[in-house]
Amino acid sequence: MRFLAEQERSMTVRRRLRRQFLSSMLTAGAACLFPGGRALAAAEPFPVFKSDIHAVPYRFRRREVDFDTEEPAGTIIVDSRKRHLYFVLGEGRAIRYGVGVGDKEAAWSGTAIIKRKAKWPTWTPTPEQRAKHKIYAKYAKGMPGSSKNPLGARAMYLFQNDQDTLYRIHGTPDPSSIGKVVSSGCIRMINVDIVELYERTKIGTRVVVLNSP
Repeated sequence: MRFLAEQERSMTVRRRLRRQFLSSMLTAGAACLFPGGRALAAAEPFPVFKSDIHAVPYRFRRREVDFDTEEPAGTIIVDSRKRHLYFVLGEGRAIRYGVGVGDKEAAWSGTAIIKRKAKWPTWTPTPEQRAKHKIYAKYAKGMPGSSKNPLGARAMYLFQNDQDTLYRIHGTPDPSSIGKVVSSGCIRMINVDIVELYERTKIGTRVVVLNSP
């Protein structure tokens, strides 16, 4: 009887350890999806919805993929035609994100450097945008960061030769726009993805934008 009791206690301990292990794995998985988990979400001044991913077609959802490139780890490569952005991990791997891009008239391609990063950035429409969309006139001095701001939760600013290109990699309050030709030329991502990419990306990161839509 003593042997059976000890065996039962041993099995109970193993079951408890297994539950703790699975719980830690699930927590780690959530942190990969949304760095910092609940703590980061709680620290945001405006909501960042993980559920935005459900508005994105499956082929544009974030995942790690095989990716053959000569660019070093840490480089960002945007394939505008396929509506994908890659963060190069090295050793033939990359994290792939779905993006929204600008049309042929507004799209840009080339290489740039990220010289500035901002959380919940102010959006200031260009003179051309204000001329085209009269409603933007009230934002001539900028629209403060918010859940309705077109730049979303984060923005990373692309420069060439220390000159602002006026193109950004940024979030969006409209997750259904991912995978489409919709923007004024910038590269847009769902907020939960731009928050994740923002944490990975350093000032000075090289960005390569390929093709046109």
